[in-house]
Amino acid sequence: MKSYCGRQPCYTRNTNSIRARVSGVSCVFLFLINLLPVTDVWAQQDIPLTLAAAEDIALDQEPGRAALAARASALEETSVAAGQLPDPVLRTGIANYPTESGGFTTEAMTQAQLGIRQAFPPGGSLAANARKFESLALEMKENADGRNRDVLAAVRQAWLETYYWERAHEIVDESRPFFSDLVSTTRSLYSVGRKDQQDLLRAELELSRIDARLIEINNNHMRAIAALSQWVGRDSARPIAKVLPEWREVPTLAELRSGLMTHPAINAANARIDAREAGVDFAERNLKPAWALDLGYGHRNGTLPNGDPRSDFISLSLSMDLPVLRKNRQSRHLSAALSERRAANESKEELVRRLNSQLEAEYARWIDLNRHIKLYETQILSLADENAQSALRAYQSDAGDFADVMRGYIDSINTRVEHIRLQVDRAQSFAVLANLGGLRR
Repeated sequence: MKSYCGRQPCYTRNTNSIRARVSGVSCVFLFLINLLPVTDVWAQQDIPLTLAAAEDIALDQEPGRAALAARASALEETSVAAGQLPDPVLRTGIANYPTESGGFTTEAMTQAQLGIRQAFPPGGSLAANARKFESLALEMKENADGRNRDVLAAVRQAWLETYYWERAHEIVDESRPFFSDLVSTTRSLYSVGRKDQQDLLRAELELSRIDARLIEINNNHMRAIAALSQWVGRDSARPIAKVLPEWREVPTLAELRSGLMTHPAINAANARIDAREAGVDFAERNLKPAWALDLGYGHRNGTLPNGDPRSDFISLSLSMDLPVLRKNRQSRHLSAALSERRAANESKEELVRRLNSQLEAEYARWIDLNRHIKLYETQILSLADENAQSALRAYQSDAGDFADVMRGYIDSINTRVEHIRLQVDRAQSFAVLANLGGLRR
């Protein structure tokens, strides 16, 4: 006997209920599965971005280097093609065919011709042209390596700048509660007549300046993140790791100069000079005549008066350029090639001087920054903190001025921010020296 619950059997309702629950569980399961990649991305955004990770991201499949590598590959292929002989020319036709009467067998000189022509450029010109493109390919490869160095230096600069603004925000933001408490305390003392209005206004003014400074820092921080995003993309939204790289020593200036001479930019300049030298060789070789070889075969129909078949013809000819009218052609090409070689040499000299100047200036900056940091860490930081604490104790015992308290704590904040700035500047200076001197990661 069936049990009914209204018009529908109870077991039917239970079955539908079970199906609904199973369907609901399936939907939740599918939702969670789809959410996993998003959750993984969110978790990724919370992982601090170290400098080494930023470097790896920036160097991985960097489009600028890939473009230069593709150009180098194209030039290598061109160098192979440039060293090959021109394609032979096939010639076919009918010679001496009578136009007024007769046919293919009427005239003795009528023939069907088949010939081939091979041109030969001036001796050594193909090798010189191939060498030119090989050198240009090497220049592109060196430019690709130089791009790697430039990207590495750029992402380091951007990461370090972002690091500075995050640490500066922390320092200033940590000091805000002190100034806020100082305003509250001064307001209370002013309400009972123990402090004058000027102290209260000064405290409120400095608190407002702290807020304004935080706004400015946030603005610069967003700019730094935008600059970093050029190299690491969405990873720029991750928090910056709070540890600076241990870049406290660099090689001597003489060692850096030695490393500079193997810089990809200088290697590329040398390759460019080689290419221009090959261009001069190519132009000089083209002053010699080119020549071509023609081989032909002529087939004749018909018979001789004695009944014998007409003989076929074989022809061989050699053609050569005449060394005339070269003043405005080959000689001009040679003159242009010589000028390009001279320009390449002068450009390299200018590059070496400029890079040497940058290296010496950056090395002097590195030395100066190390001295500043040592002075801050041995004297200025502790003195600034002691001065602020002393001014506060004097003020609390009614033996000091409120302005001295404000000045002392603001100096302490500025000193800590300046110390971070010096550390970041030194790290950025190292990045420049590493680029110029070829220091390894």
